[in-house]
Amino acid sequence: MTVATMLSEIETIGADRSRGGHSRPGYSRVDRELREWFVAHAQRRGLDVQRDRNGIVWAWWRPAGATGPAIVTGSHLDSVPGGGAYDGPLGVASALVAFDELRAEESALERPVAIGVFPEEEGSRFGVACLGSRLLSGAIARDRALALRDGEGDSFADVARRDGLDPELVGRDDAQLSQIGAFVELHVEQGRGLVDLDRPVAIASSILGHGRWRVVVQGQGNHAGTTLMGDRRDPLVAAAAMILAIRDLARATPDARATVGRIEPTPGGTNVIASAVSFWIDLRHPDDLVTAELVARTRDLVASLAAAEGCRATMHEESLSPTVDFDGGLRARLRSALPTAPELGTGAGHDAGVLAARIPTAMLFVRNPTGVSHSPDELVEDADAEAGAAALARVWGALARVPRSAPITGADLE
Repeated sequence: MTVATMLSEIETIGADRSRGGHSRPGYSRVDRELREWFVAHAQRRGLDVQRDRNGIVWAWWRPAGATGPAIVTGSHLDSVPGGGAYDGPLGVASALVAFDELRAEESALERPVAIGVFPEEEGSRFGVACLGSRLLSGAIARDRALALRDGEGDSFADVARRDGLDPELVGRDDAQLSQIGAFVELHVEQGRGLVDLDRPVAIASSILGHGRWRVVVQGQGNHAGTTLMGDRRDPLVAAAAMILAIRDLARATPDARATVGRIEPTPGGTNVIASAVSFWIDLRHPDDLVTAELVARTRDLVASLAAAEGCRATMHEESLSPTVDFDGGLRARLRSALPTAPELGTGAGHDAGVLAARIPTAMLFVRNPTGVSHSPDELVEDADAEAGAAALARVWGALARVPRSAPITGADLE
């Protein structure tokens, strides 16, 4: 079975007729359908499927004689609103196809292998990206996670309970982490690096530091027709000034990226001056000190621009991930297995980046000819998808042949 064939099986699940692309929020009916699709394929291959206390689905294979921590690959199945078909599912489908090839090497494998499917990677429902891997690794406190609320006002605790999880058991899981010797995630490239290099597959070198902040601007709700312009305390006007200032700040800072992609006025009527506005800032920079400075300067801008409109504003951190340089020894092993693959950094966050603080992790990127992601225009050609799965199988097999007594990282492969 090919990667393209597998992805075609789920192309209608979560299809968004209004936005285009796919909308696949975590812990939703659509999310359950996608999980069932993965579980069916994993069980068909004889894999032992388990869902852990953080909602991560694992599919394990322990060949005869293979012992020690497993070599794990995988990705996610959720999406941003109106997202592309490859961000996440490409890595899951490629893992299943790579396993078909890896199974032929059973007698040579020294370590177990597994595929992991992580929930709420995009953070589109609860606002915190990579929620599953953050819970697993302890990067987010359990109580904070349980208190998160979605757009409908439902807490993560309640949603998790309805989805079959016990809220009292979610959180850092050292026992689960101890079963993972290394994690290699395959993902569609979310940029043009491979297009410009004319290569189908790359090895990831690093992930830019990034975070999300929610700004709440409070003013005075009033009537659009009876309130004179000079008498207004309009939080939407203040928010507009803030968004432009944040853009200008990022433009003036080399290598910075700042985005406001979501804004919610209250109450949201056409003939109503808003009483409050919430908007979310996505801020990224390769230098964590610069990121901290940008956040501080943004707070000052938000406060001053709110005051200029007779409003007040607060800025709340929702998530923050430092810059990640992937494990050098593991990357060396990937280079040995894939000697012609270039190395590329990325500005996009991933579960592999979160897990890097606890276990050796690495990533492979597959060419995206449009260079566009988080959009219906995201694309992977069939030939490149197969090249990616083949590269993953080669890396996965090489790492699983490392004896238990030898470290996963360090020296290059023989």
